[in-house]
Amino acid sequence: MGEVNVNGENVNELLQAQAHVWNHIFSFINSMSLQCAIDLGIPDIIQNHGKPMAITELVAALPTLHPTKACNVYRLMRILVHSGFFAKQKLGDGDGSDEDGYVLTSASRLLLKDNTLSATPLLKSMLDPILMQPWHFLGTWFQTDDRTPFVTAHGEMLWDYCSHDPHVNNSFNQGMASDARLVARILIDKYKEAFEGLNSLVDVAGGTGTLGKTIADAFPHLKCTVFDLPHVVAGLQDSGNVKYVGGDIFEHVPSADAVLLKWILHDWSDDECVKILRRCKEAISSGGKVMIIDMVVMKNKKVNEQGLDLLETQLFIDMLMMVLMTGKERHEEEWATLFSAAGFSGYKIIPIIGLRSLIEVYP
Repeated sequence: MGEVNVNGENVNELLQAQAHVWNHIFSFINSMSLQCAIDLGIPDIIQNHGKPMAITELVAALPTLHPTKACNVYRLMRILVHSGFFAKQKLGDGDGSDEDGYVLTSASRLLLKDNTLSATPLLKSMLDPILMQPWHFLGTWFQTDDRTPFVTAHGEMLWDYCSHDPHVNNSFNQGMASDARLVARILIDKYKEAFEGLNSLVDVAGGTGTLGKTIADAFPHLKCTVFDLPHVVAGLQDSGNVKYVGGDIFEHVPSADAVLLKWILHDWSDDECVKILRRCKEAISSGGKVMIIDMVVMKNKKVNEQGLDLLETQLFIDMLMMVLMTGKERHEEEWATLFSAAGFSGYKIIPIIGLRSLIEVYP
């Protein structure tokens, strides 16, 4: 019997194509299910249990669970096991039972409330309805001259929206701070030499100062200035070798031996980046440097199977920049073009932060 065709297409290929389309239609369910688990406190409940946790034990431990929903908890856990946020282990209670219990994975440990490196604030910020709404306007945005889909959805740029909405502003700042803690730990542990010989550093667009304070604590001789928009640093108190300064990065950056830009330049267009980099070049001494923490997008030809997931995440973040900001993620050649246009003589890429790299740029 020959292969079955529908409208001239092989049925197996057609069904595979349908499954592919469906998988992408419903891929948002992964992030929504994860947010639900965080809202219910499931990672911390399993962590506090101290051993593999049976579904009956988990249901009994959920403090706000309505009795009519108890029968559905296993369905939530099933998708989260599939996506790698929980795993199953034999309960091993000695009664010969084959029942499995839930345990944490590396990913869910990164979502625990008492984990100083927790990614939960970033999750809550990025999945906030205000930041999700612009995705529904992406197609419309392509047919307008609006700067970003965020503008199409909300009528103003994200930074302007944050200046008058304390909830979105605080949520966004907490998300960035949670990421800064992880980055700071890696920088200090893996590449301490980046700070050797420096007496002063400016953390540009440093938010509430998480990264700057952590670096300042690790290097007490280093005078650290956290520089951000006035409404971001309003009310933050100087302490020890850390001070806060409000201003506009397009007009002036405080002087220092080094200028640090963590996850900043990807927010901005090429022209805007060149302006920022020129201000940074004016701020540093002749022997100084600019330290950029951002993605260097991998080229498809150089990506192995393991790297495909990393590349996909880089492309996700690139789309995020298009929707929320005016920026993008860049290949090495694109970074080199920016540095040259801003008048820098050289750079070095140090790939030590997973999806991102430390890029040192020299005047």
